Parts: sequence; C-alpha cells; structure tokens
Amino acid sequence: MEKSVNEGEHHGMRDEARSGAPAGDVWTGRWVAERLGVELAGDERLTGLLGMALRRNPKRAHLLVSNVLGKHVPQAPSVVYGHGVALGRRVRDLLGEDEARRAVVLGYAETATGLGHSVADGLGLAPYLHSTRRPVPGLAPAGGFEESHSHATSHLLLPEDPALLAGDGPLVLVDDEFSTGNTVLNTVRDLHARYPRRRYVVVALVDMRSAADAGRLEEFAREIGARVDLVTAASGTVRLPEGVLEKGQELVARYEAAGASAGAAPSRPAGRSPATPGGGEAGTPLSGAPGTARTAPAGPPADGGGTAPQATRIDLRWPAGLPDGGRHGFTPAHRARLEAALPAMAARIAEALPAAARRVHILGFEELMYAPLRLAEALERTTDAEVRYSTTTRSPVLAVDDPGYAIRTRLAFPAHDDPADGPGERYAYNVAGAGFDAVVAVVDSAADTPLLHAPGGLLDRLAGTAPHVLLAVVPSYVPGTPHAPERPTMLPAPLRGPAFSSYAPEEVGWLLQDLSDVTLEAPTEEREEAIQSGGAHYAESLPVEYQPSEQYQELFHAALSTSAARIARAVGVVTETVLAERSPRPVLVSLARAGTPVGILMRRWAQHRHGLDLPHYAVSIVRGRGIDANALRWLAAHHDPRDVVFVDGWTGKGAITRELAQALTEFEKSDGVTGFNPEIAVLADPGSCVRTYGTREDFLIPSACLNSTVSGLVSRTVLRADLVGPHDFHGAKFYRELAATDVSVAFLDAVAARFPEVADAACAQAKELLAADRTPTWEGWAAVERISEEYGIHDVNLVKPGVGETTRVMLRRVPWKVLARAGAGSDLDHVRLLAEQRGVPVEEVDALPYTCVGLIHPRFTRGATGADGKAVAL
Repeated sequence: MEKSVNEGEHHGMRDEARSGAPAGDVWTGRWVAERLGVELAGDERLTGLLGMALRRNPKRAHLLVSNVLGKHVPQAPSVVYGHGVALGRRVRDLLGEDEARRAVVLGYAETATGLGHSVADGLGLAPYLHSTRRPVPGLAPAGGFEESHSHATSHLLLPEDPALLAGDGPLVLVDDEFSTGNTVLNTVRDLHARYPRRRYVVVALVDMRSAADAGRLEEFAREIGARVDLVTAASGTVRLPEGVLEKGQELVARYEAAGASAGAAPSRPAGRSPATPGGGEAGTPLSGAPGTARTAPAGPPADGGGTAPQATRIDLRWPAGLPDGGRHGFTPAHRARLEAALPAMAARIAEALPAAARRVHILGFEELMYAPLRLAEALERTTDAEVRYSTTTRSPVLAVDDPGYAIRTRLAFPAHDDPADGPGERYAYNVAGAGFDAVVAVVDSAADTPLLHAPGGLLDRLAGTAPHVLLAVVPSYVPGTPHAPERPTMLPAPLRGPAFSSYAPEEVGWLLQDLSDVTLEAPTEEREEAIQSGGAHYAESLPVEYQPSEQYQELFHAALSTSAARIARAVGVVTETVLAERSPRPVLVSLARAGTPVGILMRRWAQHRHGLDLPHYAVSIVRGRGIDANALRWLAAHHDPRDVVFVDGWTGKGAITRELAQALTEFEKSDGVTGFNPEIAVLADPGSCVRTYGTREDFLIPSACLNSTVSGLVSRTVLRADLVGPHDFHGAKFYRELAATDVSVAFLDAVAARFPEVADAACAQAKELLAADRTPTWEGWAAVERISEEYGIHDVNLVKPGVGETTRVMLRRVPWKVLARAGAGSDLDHVRLLAEQRGVPVEEVDALPYTCVGLIHPRFTRGATGADGKAVAL
C-alpha cells in the first residue's frame, strides 16, 4: 500500500501562481512558465520552495530548482538544515520509536546527500548512507541503480559495513524531488531482491508525480508485498505542453549562443542576487540586461600556464577517523562526534574570515553537502555575518539574468577530483554577483588537487566573484584505513525473550551471546580452587545456581508483599529524575543482571506515567575487565550515546561505578566515540556513590533474594577467551530448566501494580531531589575501608556492604560472617535464614551505616577474589 503524508492538503493553486504571475516577490519560475507554457499545480507552498530553469538534457529540458536544498540557490544554512530535520522528525513520528530504531536512511547523490543526512538527524536513531558516483578500489558495491532523468545516472551503494542494508527494518529513501518515481522504483527493486523488508518510506521536499506515476508506485508496493509511505513538504504536478522538450532545447541553444557572444559575467558585480523564496533576503538585481545568458566559462587546464590567486587555507582539525559524510555510512555515534566538534571548527572558520566580512558564502562540493552545511549552520549560529550556503554540481543548467529565473549566473570550471567517468565541466550557480565579501570553499581531500588551484579552476573562478576566498579541506574517509579501529563487520541483534530469558521481547534486549549449551558451572569450592590455582578470573565460570528451599521462597513472597510499594516509589523517583535531568527519551542500558529488573521497571514507569516506549538493553560489565566494548559499539551505532542511561539495582561500595567510568574513558580513547555518561542510575544508593537514585535507604529489594529465577532465568555474565572472541558480545546462559520456579515476571507485575498509588508521592519526592544537593559522599566506601581493617581482612573487595551484596555473598560465595546493624528487622529475615542454612555467624554491630555487611576472609575461604577479579594471594 502507499500512504501520502505532506504538510497540507493537496489542492489547486491560485491562478496567478499557476500561471507564474508574481504574488508579492517575483517567482523564479516565471521566465520558464511564460516561454514554455510549463505550469505548476498543487500546494501554495510550491512557488516558495521551487523555481524553474532550463538545462542541456536530452530527456527533460526543464529543471525544478529548489530554494531550500542548498544546491543551486544560496540559502541560509538554518533553512536548508531545518527542512531536512523537520522531515526526519515526521518520519520518526510516522514510524514510532520501535520501528525508527530499526530504520536505515538512504539519500541520493548528488543533490540529496545533505538532505538525506539531515533527515537522518531528524529521525535521530538511524544510520545514514548515500549513493555515490565515486567508486573505491577494493570495495564491492552493496547495490546500485540508475536515475533515469539525471544528467549522470549510475549510482553505487558502498557501505563500509555491508550489513547496514541487510536488516529488515524500514528503509527511508530521501530525494529532493519525487517526480516520476523511477529512481525509487529502481532502488527498491535492486535492494528488495537482496534484502527484502516489509516497509519503505519515501521522503522528498516536493512530490511532483503525475496521477499515473503515483499509481505505478502503489502497484509496485502491492507487487512486492511491502508498505510504502510518502512524506513530503509539498505536493503538486508539472503540466507540460506538447513539444516542450524540443522547445526547451531550442531556447537553451539560443541563449547559450547569446551568452557566448556577450562574454563572461563581470568579475566584481556590486549588487546582491534577487529575493530567494523560502528564506533568502532581497537585494538589487545583477547588472546586465534582463534575459541575457550569464556564464563565466571554464578556464584553461592545469598546464595552461599562469598563476591562480592563492586561497587562504583553514585548518578545521576535523576529528580523526570521522567520515566526511554518508558515502560509506554514518552512524549515530559518528553524529555525536561531529556535534561535539562543530563549534570549534566553526570558530576556526570565523577566525580566518576578514574582520569586515558581512556576507559569507560556504560552498560545498558535489556530493560533499552535509559537512559544509553543518559547518555553515554552526557558523551562522555563532557569527553576526550573514551566512549563505550552496554547493557545486556536475549538472549543466542555463543561466539567465532575469529576476523571474532561478539560475542568474554560473561559474564553470574543470572537475578537480579525478572523476571515474573522466574529466568534465563543473558548475557553481548564483554565487557570482551575489555580493559576498568572502567565499569559503569546502572540499574533501580527494578534490584538493592541482586542478582546484590552477588558473581557471574553482578557486580562481571564485576569486573573480569575491574579495576573499578561503579553502577548508575535510579528510576523505576511506574504509579500512589504519585510523579505523578493528571491529566486527556486523554485531548481532540483541537477544530477546522467549528465545532468551523469560521476559517479554519488548521489555529488554540482551546485548549478549547465548552460551546455554556450554557447561560453565562448578561447585563453589571447586570453582574457587580453580581460580586460586590457575589465576583464573571469576567471570570465566559460573557458580551452581542456588535452588531456594520452600521456606526461603515463602520469605521472598512475604518480602515482596511488604516492600512492593516501597520499591515502586523508588522506581518512580529514579525514573522521573532521569527524564528530567538526563534525557526526555533516554535509552535505558541495565548492567546485567541485577540492573535488568530495575531497567524493566523504569521502562514500565515511563509507559505508565508518560506514555513513553523507551528502548532498554542489558549489557555485561566485569570487575577488572570493564564493560563490553562491542555492546557499546552496537549502542553507538543504533542510538545517540548522549541518550544512554546506565542502570543498576543498587550500590554497595561503588566499585562498579568506578569501573564503568574508567571503562568509558578507555573506550572513548580506543574508538573515538564520545557522549556516554558514566553516571549510573540506581534504585537504591546506600553507599552514597551516585547522584541519580530512587532512595539512599538500605532495605531489602526482593530481586536480590534470588539469582536467575528473579532475573529472567539468565545467568550472570561470562567472559572467557575461548568462548568470547574480540568481535563477540560477552556471554550468559538461559536456564530454561528452571521455569517452574521462575518469579521474574511476578516480581515485576507486583511492583508495577503499585505504581498508581505511589505516583504522586514519587513525583513530589523526585522534584525535591532535583532541587537538593545529591553530590556523592562515598561514605559507604569509607565504611568498607574501616571494616576491612578492623576485621583484619585488608582488602575492600572482600567486604560486601548492603542487603543486596550480602545476599549475593550468601548465594554465590563461601562467606565468613555477616555483620548486621543492631535492631535491623524483617529486611534481614532471608539473610538470617541463609546464614543458618550455611552455618555462618551473624554479628550485630552498632552504628553500622548499612543494614548488613557480608564478609569473605582470604585465610578462611577459597571464595576470595581481589580487585582484578583474581584470587587474593594468601
């Protein structure tokens, strides 16, 4: 099926707009409309978005010239970028959060590379790729297609990661103009044969198809069994009289001949270009008689002699390894790096500009549209100068000096990037005569060749139009260059229930590999003996899952009944704090496995209270080894790292908090990905280790009472070299055989059922906390150090503070003793029962900052591991 979505109703235009008569400012399509009888019919916005021109093309003489694309018409960069972002946001609303997270955006070279990238920014969650006409030796195309009406037709798809196009999520195809639909049909036909999917979204600034062409797309969608949505800023049709192609070709020939006779455009015209519909400012028309063709022809080749004026180079200090655009793929992680670097790069441009420059033009280069656009947009936000943006092109268009014509002047110059299809002429439109004080040419390093600097080259031509010419070069990104860290070509999709875990698939995606078929468990004593004798890491094996007695299960249910409302309130407080302080649409990433039930409860609260459907993933973090770097890479490729909020159940002494901060620092250095915030959000923070928490009380959280049977039947995580390779996620097991005793969902449901009754109190408490000083005091860490010395342990890693950590000691390790705060009540019933079953003494202590503390002593147990996760030497 096909669904059309645009910004207004499809209706007829006013008579004066239909005929090209002026409505306020002169419409830049009037000249063509009057001479060829071409008519636009459709939305009233069309004349603001489009002008018309003529071109040398054997298939279509007229050209619809966008005023907001940033290709042929200099425009305010905020207007160009804003149109793309707005379309992307509408696509995100159309798809919904779940589908948007699985989408890939594909833009068309050369005119829509920047528009497509801007749409991807508006979508916010999707990686971006654009087609290209620049082949890369050794890189096999993942697809290709033809653009029937274009001046240059062959498109290549060259993603660095071929898996970018292999998913089954929505494919969003972006072009500046949707005319016949042939380009989209060619693309979908090629890609659907390789990577079939259920949904496509076509995005364009304008939909100008005829009724017959619209029917073809709908028929094609039915043929392949996919849904096709259409999102545009405006829609209409072009009415072409009989013989328009021949008449247009004759006009082009006649006016080009007249232009050759009249000579080139003046080198220093004084006035500004006419009004630019859709955001440009008015100015005086160019000199010269209206209706005269205006072209600065291409000059001599590089070996033609002479010296061209020198352009001032600007060192942007482009981030190492950051792609220059979407030719080989651009991920949300790349987007985060670019956003962080843009202000400094724009400042370097501003510093290089002459102090008196009041009108500045940023000129991009053919397919390189997005990087110059973002630089121009950042400059526009930080300078008082009037900034405009457009790009060079390989498309030949007739220039006519008339206010009613979209292309007033053109600069012609030789191609300077050694194009695969051979040398040829290239063009910059509407730059000459626009009155710019400075022009900044932005090219990639592949185009920074002698031909760029030669007499008659682009920089020489620009020097004839503006007093100051500057050059900024963006490094051409080539896949597989040494600066790119080695990483897998494709990380697998998250594991989900019921195939992995007893949670519903939408509750959590596990960024883990399934090791269910591998025997990893050993009796506690044997396991610890292996750790001590061989220096093995604790994460290389699993303890035998504790099977709770009937009496212990009764304690769990009693504790859940008593504390469900208390937990629900803490869930509400921490979730409201995250939404207010971290991100309005956070990506929850729980630290498996204790953090996972809390992450699910936070997700449920956001749904209950705000109607939000937040993404939630579980990842592995291992003491002494850090967080799973491949999981971070997956997250950065699918989400903005700045939206990621790490979630854990509780803090003990804060060791994992410190481990995460260190691991993220190392990851930023190794991969160059910024934006991940190391601050953990927890349900309970008795150790005062974090700023984002639901409570700082140390009380029983029933999910700490059990192991896998309250955590989706998933084991703790495993990291062992023979099982987890450098391109694998950490591992874990799914204990399907324990389904009869699983209370994972029962725990979640019992807590979530109390949300309505605690909602007001939780929101009020969150508001109070947001205004309070929540700076961590690390008093828990200080208490652990004191206990370690007082009891002769001399290793803080063998002191496990808090109810949750003490419970873990009793279930997984060989404990020495339990310290209990004097007067602690029912919160410790389960600990006392476990201690009785295992013959562990419980010692009451006055002024203990925690409800209880579990101790392991290296001289009395094989269960001791140190700071690096290995056995403590005796």
